[in-house]
Amino acid sequence: MNLEQLGLLGVFLAGATPWLEAVVVIPAGLLFGLDPFWVVAAGLVGNAITIFLFAYLGSAIRDWIRSKRKDKTSSKPDRFAKAQKLFDRYGIYGLAALSPVLVGTQFAAAIAVAAGVKPLRTALLITAATAAWAIAIASLMLLIGLDRWAQFV
Repeated sequence: MNLEQLGLLGVFLAGATPWLEAVVVIPAGLLFGLDPFWVVAAGLVGNAITIFLFAYLGSAIRDWIRSKRKDKTSSKPDRFAKAQKLFDRYGIYGLAALSPVLVGTQFAAAIAVAAGVKPLRTALLITAATAAWAIAIASLMLLIGLDRWAQFV
């Protein structure tokens, strides 16, 4: 396995990590000079896998995380509370569009399913929104020349 393949594996795994998002790891992969097409593909596939998992296990995941957070006293709202507020205000389409940059795609998927949106619809909408954000960010980075930053270090 060469260095580029290891980098793409890292992008895939980071994209699949619930607290990291494809819209964060894709720019990181581009900054390290990895191939833009494969970076976007690896980041999105990794993120989509966990979006689908959270969508299909949404209610159970949401209940488990809420039970873990009950004993923590914090005035700062957690990602689930933010996602729930977005869903209540904008519905599934607003949640899907804003979750990749505001609350996290996996948490948004769990909230939407817990609120009654079908898992497949939730996963497809949030994955599509994530893809749109990721492609837009990657295109902008390529357009202004922010890719291949690592070659200058």
